[in-house]
Amino acid sequence: MKQYIKRNGILLAVLALTILVSIAVVAGRWQVENKNKRYDVVLDYIELEWMAEQSEHDVEWWLKEFKRMGITKVGLTEENLTTLMEDSPLNVSAAMMETVTLDANWRENYPADFVQAIEARGYDRFDVVVEITNNSDFDAILFLVQAVEERFPAGSYYCMGARDEAYIFLDGTAADALYDDVGKYNDTKNKGFIERTELLSSKLMYVSLGLMPEKVELIQSAGMEVVPRTLCYNRHNDTQYAEAVVRGYEQYGITPDYIIAGGEAVIGFDDGADFATEYLRDNGVTIGLIENNTQRENIMQSGVAEAADATDLNTVRVFTMWNFLQYRYGYYGYEGAEEITNALYRAVVERNIRVLYFKPVKQTDDHHVYITDPEVYRGIFESLDDRLAAHGITRGRASVMENYQVPSLALLALGLGAGVGGALLPDTFLPMKRKWTLVLAALAAVCVTGAWLVLPNTYRLLASFASAVVFACLAAAFFLMAAKRTGQKLDAKAGLLTILPRAIGILAGAVLISLAGAMMTAAPLSSTHFMLEMGIFRGVKLAQLLPLAFFCLLFVSYYGLFEKERKGNHLHPGDIVTALKWGIPVWALFLLAVVGLAGYYYLARTGHETSVSVSDVEMIFRNDLEYLLLARPRTKEFLVAFPAIMLAVYCAVRRLPFWTALFGLAGTIGLTSVCNTFMHIRTPLYLGFVRTGYALLLGILVGIVFILCFEGLLRLTRALVRKYAGQKKE
Repeated sequence: MKQYIKRNGILLAVLALTILVSIAVVAGRWQVENKNKRYDVVLDYIELEWMAEQSEHDVEWWLKEFKRMGITKVGLTEENLTTLMEDSPLNVSAAMMETVTLDANWRENYPADFVQAIEARGYDRFDVVVEITNNSDFDAILFLVQAVEERFPAGSYYCMGARDEAYIFLDGTAADALYDDVGKYNDTKNKGFIERTELLSSKLMYVSLGLMPEKVELIQSAGMEVVPRTLCYNRHNDTQYAEAVVRGYEQYGITPDYIIAGGEAVIGFDDGADFATEYLRDNGVTIGLIENNTQRENIMQSGVAEAADATDLNTVRVFTMWNFLQYRYGYYGYEGAEEITNALYRAVVERNIRVLYFKPVKQTDDHHVYITDPEVYRGIFESLDDRLAAHGITRGRASVMENYQVPSLALLALGLGAGVGGALLPDTFLPMKRKWTLVLAALAAVCVTGAWLVLPNTYRLLASFASAVVFACLAAAFFLMAAKRTGQKLDAKAGLLTILPRAIGILAGAVLISLAGAMMTAAPLSSTHFMLEMGIFRGVKLAQLLPLAFFCLLFVSYYGLFEKERKGNHLHPGDIVTALKWGIPVWALFLLAVVGLAGYYYLARTGHETSVSVSDVEMIFRNDLEYLLLARPRTKEFLVAFPAIMLAVYCAVRRLPFWTALFGLAGTIGLTSVCNTFMHIRTPLYLGFVRTGYALLLGILVGIVFILCFEGLLRLTRALVRKYAGQKKE
């Protein structure tokens, strides 16, 4: 170790300087994150209505009840033809012409003048016919007719109406059509006869037509603010449409705090994002970025990114109550909505969510029945506020992150640090001379500078990825080199009081190196763009695999194939020959299979897009840790990896190379995990440090217990071997 440091002192000094640059960069990010301490709740009106239908109280009562819980905003979706048919006082029907013309006498169902007009215009199966009949509310009819006239271009519709009825024809195209999945017709022998795709509906049925006045009045009379949800669809979303939408907002005195885009785009995007950008900027409106249901990235409708950039990232991340979360009442054996509170808490604390789009909770075993006890909802928000207070997060208008950017020269320095670290790796397992390491570092610097100049966007991702891999490898080299050195210095029968302090010190040193790598990994991506998950880190699984492969190479260099005494730390040509000639015993094959399955399980559990899920017992254990601690340490770190590093040091002293290899490989997982913790740029930095600190402390305690247990098993095994070996000799 000393020789390595002495031989590479210059490059290690350069590496230390780049680490200081990374610390300076993340310090700037830390300040931005510390100002982002307010979250808000927006209540979904549609599902509130549905819940009210199943309860003893009306919508007005529930609005006032949620207002007493501190919720001041309600998300109200604009009406469209579908909602007017399903849930409105209007007697409205709308159908595709394909459906209408199935009736041979369809013309007799409409006024002759209307039929004559649409036949003169020409029609096809993609058009839509709307009928409002037997309605005494002239204002309601006027609402729909005016909405169409204001939003649709002249020539794309035809209206004919009187005081108690109206007929509307909307010109649709194949691009508006909505189809069912491919269905199969079977014959009498249940064999596939023909595949058929059914035309179900049209985007025209979902184009927003305005806010229902009665609903707006109900919300505002409860002392709450309307957050309008406008659904915009391509080809029906030009400036004319956007201006009509905004006039609808102004009609009710609505200047929303947030715009949460729906449908396919921001308002007016058929003509570009200029209209949306100007409206957001002039009115101080914050645009919402809806988190994907896999908790990775955001649902980025057309124009959202452009509007966000044009408003200097005046954006907040929005967490919506997806259906699967609504059903988690009494989940994991809890009595009430504890798991829903946990999900909301994690969203705010761990993923920079600052707006919770809340929907009422449903029964776990009946997805159509709501929980209608107001105390359940009061408990959710009281518990959530109490837990968030420990992080300094309060409720109010959602705070917006400053637009923080990593300086370009700092990015160059960070990339050079990754390159220098990579140049230092060969010397950990090959007999490298100083000059060749310097040559490698120089070549790395040239490549890094070239990438910085030519590929600025890709460069920051490569620099982050390279740092994650390089520093995890350096940490693995440190602990394995130190473990072997400790084994050489101490007697094989050294006492545990002698081994344990060294094992703890080596673990702490390896974790510190990984933390340095975590800073180098996080720093290139520490801009607000990545903190909002408008961009994400790529290559997490590969960054976890490469250090494991490197550890295997290191181990063969330091121990050969489980040699108890090996002086050098270099890979020899003979190691390859020995490996090729090694007769693998059956137990080794079995163990490799077990390790392979464990490795697959480990990688498959990474992220939220895999079919491998966490067990209920582990989830409850995680939840308990979240309640007890400021941040939940990673289970694989404090229960597996960090104790494994201590066990690897112990086994190196006891001259057990096989177990040193096995525990060392498991320990390397923890070193990559430390870097992985900071790859999630959306997670505030302080959580990563607290999480790693807890994992280290708990890992040391668990490691001590594991070593005591292993020592007991080792003594028992050796005693049994001596006993039965002695009996055999007799």
